[in-house]
Amino acid sequence: MVDTESEAAHAATKSSTPVAASGDLAVSTRKDATTATNNQNTRKIIRKKRRPARPQVDPATFKTEPPPQTGVTFNIWYNKWSGGDRESSQASQSPAKGRCNIARDSGYTLADNVSGSYFCLFFARGLCPKGSDCPYLHRLPMITDIFNPNIDCFGRDKFSDYRDDMGGVGSFLRPNRTVYVGRIHVSDDIEEVVARHFAEWGQVERIRVLNTRGVAFITYTNEANAQFAKEAMAHQSLDHDEVLNVRWATVDPNPMAQAREARRVEEQAAAAIRAVLPPEYVAELEGRDPDARKRRRIEGGFGLQGYDAPDSVWYAQARRGKKDGNPTAIEYAASSEEASLSQAADASSGPVDGDSGTGILSSATLAALDKRRGTANGLVFKPKSETKAVGALVDYDSDSSDGS
Repeated sequence: MVDTESEAAHAATKSSTPVAASGDLAVSTRKDATTATNNQNTRKIIRKKRRPARPQVDPATFKTEPPPQTGVTFNIWYNKWSGGDRESSQASQSPAKGRCNIARDSGYTLADNVSGSYFCLFFARGLCPKGSDCPYLHRLPMITDIFNPNIDCFGRDKFSDYRDDMGGVGSFLRPNRTVYVGRIHVSDDIEEVVARHFAEWGQVERIRVLNTRGVAFITYTNEANAQFAKEAMAHQSLDHDEVLNVRWATVDPNPMAQAREARRVEEQAAAAIRAVLPPEYVAELEGRDPDARKRRRIEGGFGLQGYDAPDSVWYAQARRGKKDGNPTAIEYAASSEEASLSQAADASSGPVDGDSGTGILSSATLAALDKRRGTANGLVFKPKSETKAVGALVDYDSDSSDGS
């Protein structure tokens, strides 16, 4: 009897073991499925903190050296010699002491908190010792950085004309986006070398290289990037030990280049006009909405017979409707006209007031019609005042009438 009970208990234990194991397996499978679902739904957002600008040179060893004597009198305000040559031949042949590395040197400075700040000239040359404490910007110019035409991106005043050697700050009479680069080492891959080194300073629009002369013309899409590249690549070297001569380019005498520049100016003006005018007006001017002119002729009277609203009134109403949230000013004018006419019709069909029992129309109808005639969508028309005759001519009496 005891053996039978022990065998039954042993059999029950064996039978319950797979159930428990299957239950544990089910629980673990459910947990794995939940974990996999959470991993799929979880999206990791990595936000990179803005790094501070690093000092390009050691502040302890950094010192400014006076420029080489090229004249007779030294101007302490402009830090240069007056009279004599513009630039010494020795200085033009000496390589630059530093070079800017945008990927490593750029970062935020004190100027990022001040709107309208200029860019650091020493940062462009690779010689700024202040780093994040610099009061100027340590980054590349962007299309949103806009400065006055008489000031470059470094805050220096431009002049009315270029220097004889096309160096210096430049002129404010003509926007210049092209830099001239000379003394380039002539090689088979000169175009690739020039494009690789000068594309670091901004978006390049066009590069023209004279292979046999070692000369290149680089045109940037933004004038500020051209100013930055001119200072950053002055007296630098490319893949060899040459010392570059970077100047401003003169006006291209090629008619195709002049036509291309004129077309670019027209495209910029057209883009600015499109941003200011309402989209309905732009579609009408460009011919993309053939029904716009017909709709304007029908609804352009604003409820006034024989009135044709000029462009200023028509599209001022459109901009006002767009600002208020209405789809178009025409729909707004049509809806207001229908509402006023329905109000006048309801008033005329209503009971006659006691004050105007003798008239055909009620006083409310007359008031609505008078208001409708006086104002139409904000346009107020005042009746022309009658000119009175001169009193001296009206009151004039002849002597003969008095005698009679």
